[in-house]
Amino acid sequence: MAEAPARIVFDLDGTLIDSAPDIHGIANALLAAEGLAPITLDEARDFIGNGASVFVAKMRAARGIPDSEHARLLADFVARYDDAVTLTRPYPGVEAALAALAAAGHAMGVCTNKPIRPTRAVLAHLGLDRWFATVWGGDSLPVHKPDPAPLAAAFAALGSGAALYVGDSEVDAETARRAGVPFLLYEGGYRGCPVEDLPHQARFASFDALPDIVRGLRAGQ
Repeated sequence: MAEAPARIVFDLDGTLIDSAPDIHGIANALLAAEGLAPITLDEARDFIGNGASVFVAKMRAARGIPDSEHARLLADFVARYDDAVTLTRPYPGVEAALAALAAAGHAMGVCTNKPIRPTRAVLAHLGLDRWFATVWGGDSLPVHKPDPAPLAAAFAALGSGAALYVGDSEVDAETARRAGVPFLLYEGGYRGCPVEDLPHQARFASFDALPDIVRGLRAGQ
């Protein structure tokens, strides 16, 4: 049976791009202004996934900053976010995989918990925006992942056809489960648990494998 085109939506941070070095830099600039010790890059990776507000909350907790300072620090964090692109890179094989999926006729989008402005900024900076017909950020709707509404909106914007969601984390797996769509797990991102603990239709360690995985899933339906 021939491969049928699908709608494929991707998470961003930890899936398509390694943005942790830039986000780490923002966090440590904020902490330095508070006269506090920096967090490590590993801590920054652990804090990513539930949006800017949760990141700032985890950063505050790590350095004992009271809740009363949250709004101020979050505003400063978001203000710096648009320009935090210089250290961010696509994961190896991402661009070739996107080109192959587009050539096969698949419609593609992004659904991330990163705020929409820095999402669009980093996609444009890296030249990845040309592959995506729709982009949804963590503040595009009143709710964000793992609420399935943003993912459902992304799929709706891509029209009809089978749906696949590609992500790297516990949040992404739960979002896919709630949305009732197959989840393809990238093993190289910011996941905090063993891959076996996350429900997934397929998993891959290199983006070189993704077009063949999609082809196999679509041919089997």
